[in-house]
Amino acid sequence: MTAILPGATIGILGGGQLGRMTAMAARSMGYAVHVLDPDAAPAAAPVADRVIRASFDDADAAAELARHCDVVTLEIEQVSLASIAAAAAFAPVRPGTAVLGVVQDRAAQKQWISQHGFPLGPWRHAETASQLADALGALGASFVKSCRGGYDGRSQLRASSTADAPAAWAALGGRPVVVEASLELQSELSVMVARNSGGHVAVYPAALNQHEQQVLAWSVIPASLEPGVTARGAEIARGIAEAIGLEGILAVELFLTSSGELLVNELAPRPHNSYHASERGLATSQFEQLVRAACDLPLGSVEVVRPAAIVNLFGDLWSDAGDGTFNAPDWSRALAVEDVRLHLYGKRGPRAGRKMGHLSATGRTGDEALARVQRAFAALHLRPLGA
Repeated sequence: MTAILPGATIGILGGGQLGRMTAMAARSMGYAVHVLDPDAAPAAAPVADRVIRASFDDADAAAELARHCDVVTLEIEQVSLASIAAAAAFAPVRPGTAVLGVVQDRAAQKQWISQHGFPLGPWRHAETASQLADALGALGASFVKSCRGGYDGRSQLRASSTADAPAAWAALGGRPVVVEASLELQSELSVMVARNSGGHVAVYPAALNQHEQQVLAWSVIPASLEPGVTARGAEIARGIAEAIGLEGILAVELFLTSSGELLVNELAPRPHNSYHASERGLATSQFEQLVRAACDLPLGSVEVVRPAAIVNLFGDLWSDAGDGTFNAPDWSRALAVEDVRLHLYGKRGPRAGRKMGHLSATGRTGDEALARVQRAFAALHLRPLGA
């Protein structure tokens, strides 16, 4: 493969915060950036050289993006395979349809993971309300998730028994679902892996994650877990990247059960919220690594320079001024905490549950970094959710 060197143009399918941060990394390395996104004012727009406003299933628009780019990557997996294929006619798309075809459908993803010998918790695929009831009867209390779409807790819900099946089926739109048995968890973690077109692989240290209301609240790198657990997580992530033929980056979300089993939850072939701290604490951020992998450059070091942690900032922090505008928190309170930085995504219209940014901090240990960023978060004097 021939490296795509700085001075070239990178196309990004998706212009949200992940596209914004990837574009910033690309521009710092000397690349031009073009973005495709359906939003009228995507977060990446201020740092992109060109923005095409089109849906992710608009194959003609994807082809138009790629026609003016040397390589195309993505920041969201909900891009149609037809759009990926159309773009690939004009420029390499990394990752491509082989990866997206596996991850876009949760049932297909779980079947692939199982067929390739990677560990999963008990699950079932249901294509009717009756099959959902049967699955809940077999698995008991479970998470029911739409096969397609949804992230950050969307398009999924909890169900306790077969009696919940009709309501769950209706709530998720009467579409195929996966049913995942509820597990007794010790920890949640993720492992980011990068692989370029030459087959070179870099595996990041594991991140320890905390979810609240099924959305990531905070994350810290490196995870303070037993070395055997993190080594096994790295082994799984590397194995998946190689088996799937990854070109780009892939976050492997994992569950550590109370009995010590390490199980794959989901795959995300893009930058991941749990690795935002890589900008602060690691030799190479996930965003620069994506640029390197997509352009077939040598992969960067994944050494921990200093432990780092992040806390997500949601729209609940902003108060409605009553005139169509919103009042932001007093960020100076958070920034008064040692070594804390503020990262805002430039999104308009804050609302409950919408990720608007994050705080980050570093420390001598992961615990110190996490304590600092949580102290900064508390200093914002949050109102209770829903208040």
